[in-house]
Amino acid sequence: MELQDYIRIVRKRWMTIVLTTLVVIGLAGLLTATATKQYASTTQFFVSVSGADDSAQLQQSNTFIQQRVKSYAQLLKTPRALDPVAEALGDGTDVDDLADQITAVTPPDTVMLEVSVTDPSPEHAQSVATAIGESFPGVVDEIERPSDASKRSPVKVSLVQPAETSSTPVSPNPVRNLALGVVLGLLLGLGLAVLRQLMDTTVRTADDVEEITEEPIIGAVHFDPRAGKEPLIVETDPSSPRSEAFRALRTNLMFVNAASHPRTIALTSSIPGEGKSTTIANLALTLAQSGSRICLVEGDLRRPRLLEYLGLEGVAGLTDVLIDRATLDEVLQPFGEHGLDILGCGSIPPNPSELLASTAMSTVLSDLSSRYDYVLIDTPPVLPVTDAVVLSTKVDGIMVLVGTTIVRKEQLESTLEALEAVDNTVLGLVLNRVSTKSGEGTGYYGYYSDEQTLKTRGDRRKQAKRSGGRTAAV
Repeated sequence: MELQDYIRIVRKRWMTIVLTTLVVIGLAGLLTATATKQYASTTQFFVSVSGADDSAQLQQSNTFIQQRVKSYAQLLKTPRALDPVAEALGDGTDVDDLADQITAVTPPDTVMLEVSVTDPSPEHAQSVATAIGESFPGVVDEIERPSDASKRSPVKVSLVQPAETSSTPVSPNPVRNLALGVVLGLLLGLGLAVLRQLMDTTVRTADDVEEITEEPIIGAVHFDPRAGKEPLIVETDPSSPRSEAFRALRTNLMFVNAASHPRTIALTSSIPGEGKSTTIANLALTLAQSGSRICLVEGDLRRPRLLEYLGLEGVAGLTDVLIDRATLDEVLQPFGEHGLDILGCGSIPPNPSELLASTAMSTVLSDLSSRYDYVLIDTPPVLPVTDAVVLSTKVDGIMVLVGTTIVRKEQLESTLEALEAVDNTVLGLVLNRVSTKSGEGTGYYGYYSDEQTLKTRGDRRKQAKRSGGRTAAV
């Protein structure tokens, strides 16, 4: 993945990152608030050696002591050093518990030994550190003393900093813990966002489509909750942003394959429910409104919905023409005032694929293309049945509708592979249900909405002024 991919994931999954970070910060705060406070008491020793007279001996002694001090740091956690401390405390403290409370460090290139004792009680921490300061020099003296009892130990451990009581706990550290919570939360949130992105195969944006195919995107229709109740949005609300999106699709379609100028165009999708029938119905209306002669064909011979959206009867239609039970003139139905004719499905046949692949279907399409500027055909989805793939070989071009948040990447990829396996022309893809928050093809929606709102308000003010009444609140 490249940097721009991570940036895209952050923009798309920012809520996951924020929520994860907040949860981790909350956990860090909870652990900080419930953790037992620990206090530290520190004592410090200076280690020296006797018997060095000249500079060479001093240098050797210094090197010797620096190596020795590292061993003393380990010696401090052994029973040999801690048994005297436990006896001095006299409270039954276990030697192993004392070892866990002690931290001994040797600053680099020094002969100093710093010992810190942590305990929930600052007084007990000081008592332990004080006992160590009193007993440890004697322990070292016993260990380093020569076998000849009359000779003294060449190593001397001196207490240079007595233990003191601390009123400030060393842990938990709220600032450090919360800072770590922020860092860990961001890293975990980014990891979850990347994981969700990799596991989420749903097509949501144009970028997702571009990962699958190089076919052009010739339209993007944003999601409108009214689509179910008002399928013909171009007719019921021509000033809406969704209607403008269909007009933009109309314009793009006119320039696709301008050299060959496709006249018979089919629209299909991968799976049911992507909005195929409403899309082609609105596209047909916009083309008709531009002055073109349009014939809209209900080519879905399995689950036809087109005439239902248009409010027309479907007693006879395409299937009757294909079996020579009726002529085109007998089944074509006019719709609206802009020269749009509808050819319904007719009776649902038992063999839709065979009828669409027949010579009679080719004849019908040829006849329609000679009468109309555009023949738009609503076809079934590709993955459940082969009807659309069969029909795609008989039309000048086919468009694939991509229902964002509905179809998955592998489904769209399978659809395109099925269409590429036969001899046809894919004109492009149309995104449907595009989120207005995603910015994919929706940059102009707000402009048209605001413009229409201002126009509506102006019309209301003019009407109120003419009638002598007050302007209605808008």
